Amino acid sequence: MNSEDLEIGKRCQNISVEAGRLRAFTLVELLVAIAIISMLMAILMPALSGVRRQATALLGMRNQREVANAVNLFAMDNDDLYPQSVATVGVEDSWNWREPTQMAGEKSRSPQLHRSMSAYLHSYIASAKTVSCPGAPQPYKYLQESWDAGDDWDNPDTDPRSDPVGGTFCFYWNYTGYVGGPRAVFKGPRGPASGGTQSQLLISDYLGYGYWRSPENFTSCERLAKADILEEYYLAPALWATKGDPNAVMPKIKLRAAYTDGHVETYTPSDVVPMRIAMTPEGVPPFPDEGASKGIFYIPRHALP
Repeated sequence: MNSEDLEIGKRCQNISVEAGRLRAFTLVELLVAIAIISMLMAILMPALSGVRRQATALLGMRNQREVANAVNLFAMDNDDLYPQSVATVGVEDSWNWREPTQMAGEKSRSPQLHRSMSAYLHSYIASAKTVSCPGAPQPYKYLQESWDAGDDWDNPDTDPRSDPVGGTFCFYWNYTGYVGGPRAVFKGPRGPASGGTQSQLLISDYLGYGYWRSPENFTSCERLAKADILEEYYLAPALWATKGDPNAVMPKIKLRAAYTDGHVETYTPSDVVPMRIAMTPEGVPPFPDEGASKGIFYIPRHALP
C-alpha cells in the first residue's frame, strides 16, 4: 500500500468519525425532542378523541336509520303494521311489559307471536351490529349468534332453556310504557301511518336510572362522565354506569333517536321524560320505584304525541 492509499484511508476514517459525531444526539437534545413530542400529543389527543366520538355518533345514527328502514320495509310487507314488541313476559292474557331494550324474551306471549325480534326482522337486517349501539363498552358476547338463532336462541353458557337477550338500544314499536302526567301512557307506533295517541318514536339510545343490575346509578349505552363499565351479564350486554341523582343532576351526553319517517335526531338528557315499565298490557299501573322496580327509561320529550 503506497502513501497515497494511506492518505485516502485516513480521510475516509475521518469522514466516518465526523459523520458519527453528526448523527449522535446529546442528552439535552433528546430531552428537548421528547418534550416537543409530548406537547404535540397533548394538543392532538383531545382532537383525536373528539374525532373518535364523532365517528361513533355517526355510526350510531346510521344503525338507527337502518333499523327504522327495516321495520318500515317489514310494514310494507305486512299490511302497514310493525312487528310486535318482544319486550314482554308472561303468556296469553296474563303478561306485563319488560325493558324496551329487550331483543328476545324468555317465551312468546302466544303461539302466533315470536319471542325474538330477529324472527321478525332477520331478512331485513342480517348483521346484529346494526341493532347495537356502537358507544357501548363492548358488544354482547353472543350478539350475532342470538340474532341468527331467532326464536331458537339458547345461551350455551347456561342450562338448556330459552334465554332472553337484552340490547343497548331501546325499541319502541308496539311498546307501551308509563310516563305519568296528563298523558299517563306512552304508546309506540303500530305502523308508518301511526298518529293520534301513538308516538312516532321507533328507536333510541338507552339512558336509564335504577337499572336492576346497577341500582342508584345512571346507565347508558353512551359513555357517561366518570363512568365504570357494568360488565356483561348472560342476559344483557355491558353498559356504562355512573353514580347520580336524577332529581338533582342529569348526565351531560348526546343521545340519538329515530322516527317512523326514517329521520334521526340528536337530543340531550335535559330534554327527556322518565318512562317506567308497566305492570299491565294497558300501561298502568307502573312497577313501583322500590322493591320490584325495573328502573327508569328516559325518552325524548318531543316523542310524546
